[in-house]
Amino acid sequence: MIENQTVRLIYPPSLLRVPVINQLIKEFDITVNILRAQIDSRDGWIEIQLSGNTHVIEEAIQWLQQQGIKVEFLKDN
Repeated sequence: MIENQTVRLIYPPSLLRVPVINQLIKEFDITVNILRAQIDSRDGWIEIQLSGNTHVIEEAIQWLQQQGIKVEFLKDN
């Protein structure tokens, strides 16, 4: 089943310069739409909408968490 899931990714300082979104797109068969972001030299967050198979989105979110990124689930508009 295809779904959309909107999440806020909160990055630890160690990952601010790592291309996590690029790795996410390459690793999983999902579409990523960047909605908003705030990043500086010490911390950052990005809100994205993930579109794709429900199971693949769940795997992608688990992968993000394993990388050390906090994932907050947001309500889709």
